[in-house]
Amino acid sequence: MFDIKTFNAIAPEGLARFNTPEFSVDQTETPAGIVLRSEKLHSYDFPSSVLGVARAGAGTNNIPVQKCTENGIVVFNTPGANANAVKELVVACLLLSVRPVLKGANWVQTLSGPDIESQAEAEKKQFAGTELEGKRLGVIGLGAIGAMVANDAYRLGMDVTGYDPFVSVDTAWSISRRVKRAQSMDEIFTNCDFITVHVPLTENTHHLIGKDELAKMKETAVLLNFARGELVDTDAVVEAVNQGAIGNFVTDFADERLLHNEKIMVLPHLGASTEEAEINCAKMAARTLKKFLETGNIKRSVNFPTVEMAFNSPHRFTIIHKNVPNMLGQISTGIADLGINIDTMINRSRDDYAYTLVDIAETDEQKIADVAEKIQQSENIIKVRTIKNNEAVSY
Repeated sequence: MFDIKTFNAIAPEGLARFNTPEFSVDQTETPAGIVLRSEKLHSYDFPSSVLGVARAGAGTNNIPVQKCTENGIVVFNTPGANANAVKELVVACLLLSVRPVLKGANWVQTLSGPDIESQAEAEKKQFAGTELEGKRLGVIGLGAIGAMVANDAYRLGMDVTGYDPFVSVDTAWSISRRVKRAQSMDEIFTNCDFITVHVPLTENTHHLIGKDELAKMKETAVLLNFARGELVDTDAVVEAVNQGAIGNFVTDFADERLLHNEKIMVLPHLGASTEEAEINCAKMAARTLKKFLETGNIKRSVNFPTVEMAFNSPHRFTIIHKNVPNMLGQISTGIADLGINIDTMINRSRDDYAYTLVDIAETDEQKIADVAEKIQQSENIIKVRTIKNNEAVSY
């Protein structure tokens, strides 16, 4: 039995995937898995029972990923599940940045009298804007969201340039050939009228856009950040807006320093706040975690490699270990020394850690437990578990 602990309100459509005899939800203090959205786990005392954590969203900065890795806990996210929701909001804000629609709508509510239509016609010129067609948009980061923004902006008639030195093959196939490729971010900063950033937050991307980058932008440029607040140096962007170094700043991350400024539009983190996105993220998170717990297969992990192998043997060992020489030899020897044959083995590494799946034909559960204990005692082994192959499950 695998118990799943939840934080935040997880869409029931996702939790429904755990409605099987092998799973329960929030029933014990020793969960095998965790599903969450925005709850911060940095001070959470993880029970030793936890094998995996699934974030119903793309970002994992609310999870102590390094701590989880060191303790053999696999962390998953749901890339692309909320991409359409974020893309639609970015496109909406591109439009709002050139047309003072909100200001105009609020102004109309102040009118009174029998000639409101005439008043509106007479004063509408104060809400005149510009058009996106023909303007240059720079997209930094061409992942699931960035690629969709680039494609839709092109369809709106914008001249789109994208920058991403690590673009995946799948994304490359999905991006319109009309989207130009920038050789550097400087090309984006100096040439584009609108700049939107869609990269993950890491040590290398913290304050990716700061004082130096803002100084390279056009005085009329509009900067949009719907990825992570810390990607942009808040103090630097406020100074740039106030001094007229850039035109406007639009962000989905509330900060007191950004408020009450006519050239800055702040939203209350609405990017993925649609019913469809929450359901999609919950479904993907539950599906990925369930498959990992039942088969050991890893997909969409942020701290361990993707490892998938058909599960046809009676039992499987899943082994998380340090990525050091001769680990496979140690594992194979430990299994062979107790007279067990290996049916299939696969190993993949990611930075300092690796993950190995070993399928065996053995059915003696005591013998299997002895092997698992022996492997666990080997140097550089972090976590070993055994999985019994029940009848095939549909994912």
